[in-house]
Amino acid sequence: MTNEAEEILGVEGVVLYGENGPILKGIDWSVKRGEHWAILGANGCGKTTLLSAILAYRPVGEGEIRALGEHYGRTNWHEMRKRIGMVSSAIAHRVPPHEVALETVLSGAEAQLGYWTREDEEVDSAKALECLGVMNVEELADRPWRFLSQGERQKVFIARALMQDPELLILDEPCAGMDPVARERFLGSLGALARRRGGPHLVLVTHHVEEIFEEISHVLVLREGRVCSAGPKEVVLKSEILSEAFGASVVVREGSGGKLYLEVGVLTE
Repeated sequence: MTNEAEEILGVEGVVLYGENGPILKGIDWSVKRGEHWAILGANGCGKTTLLSAILAYRPVGEGEIRALGEHYGRTNWHEMRKRIGMVSSAIAHRVPPHEVALETVLSGAEAQLGYWTREDEEVDSAKALECLGVMNVEELADRPWRFLSQGERQKVFIARALMQDPELLILDEPCAGMDPVARERFLGSLGALARRRGGPHLVLVTHHVEEIFEEISHVLVLREGRVCSAGPKEVVLKSEILSEAFGASVVVREGSGGKLYLEVGVLTE
């Protein structure tokens, strides 16, 4: 029996069908209070499809999804999305190039892209600046979108998500397009956000082990639409499990500062 008081997100027996059959094949997974998760797997394993199901952008064929004490199908999920922050580089092209960072953050209050407001509406610019400050980029407030680097854009997107004070923040491959230095700085900012008192529970979606920063406590590994493994990261991030997940012989190595990375083609059959 699930203790829903301790549950942030629950996925139970979820099957999602595509044109050629099931894409998700009986996913069981839960995020409890105090946990930060990474979803890891090869391209095409079902990571993005799972996010689409959680956010109700794609209908579930079987199973149940719960989030923040509400049940999919019994709750207005459009309103629920305002309580679940989502950050993805895939939507960066939808931000007008002339829009300044402060306006992009303000657009998060109504979950819109491309900021606009009526003259008689009040806007909470102070909170938007505060959210930029959480990500240490308040100096970008007046800078147009077209002049922001990829790392800066992702931090602004996170600040935008924070406008809703989400309990859950999903980060869909947020490091895509970043150079190694920008990526490390960005991951450091995510670690600080995870440590922030009263901050959101994080779910980081990636196919790079080296992007799983220290504050991530648990890992869900997917393979071909199924759960390959799920649990504390020190249990899940093993060579045997990830070799199965990626369909290749890999070894998990520990680099400087305890950061993990994959070495491919080392294991023998």
